[in-house]
Amino acid sequence: MNLNLTLIAQALAFATLIWLIATLIWPPLLKAIEERQKKIAEGLAAADKSQESLAKAEEQVAELLREARTKANQIIDQANVRANQLVEQAKQEAVAEAEQQKALAQAEIESATFRAKEELRRQVADLAVAGAEKLINRQIDSTAQKALLDELAGQL
Repeated sequence: MNLNLTLIAQALAFATLIWLIATLIWPPLLKAIEERQKKIAEGLAAADKSQESLAKAEEQVAELLREARTKANQIIDQANVRANQLVEQAKQEAVAEAEQQKALAQAEIESATFRAKEELRRQVADLAVAGAEKLINRQIDSTAQKALLDELAGQL
């Protein structure tokens, strides 16, 4: 075997292999690598954008929560004020009703007292007339007069 011929055949085989790799394998491999780099870069950019969006969304949520808490506190304060107003109004109405009931009861008591006094006056007048009638009908005797006065006193 000839060493030169083997060396030349090996060089030709190596050159053919390099040419095959450079023309058939290397361009699709580079293209796949470049596409993968683009996808990775796009993914990183999308991740950055989504993180920015997430941060903005969290800020918006925090602001909405602050607003909701503020509104809730305002509503609670308004409800407390209204409840206090209703309680105060109910107290005033109760006091007015009590005063009215008291006035009615006082008027009824005064009316009953007046009727009782009038009835007492009428009974005293009837007794006085009856006593005078009995005195006139009887003799003027001190013992009879005393008994008659005792009887009148018993009727009173």
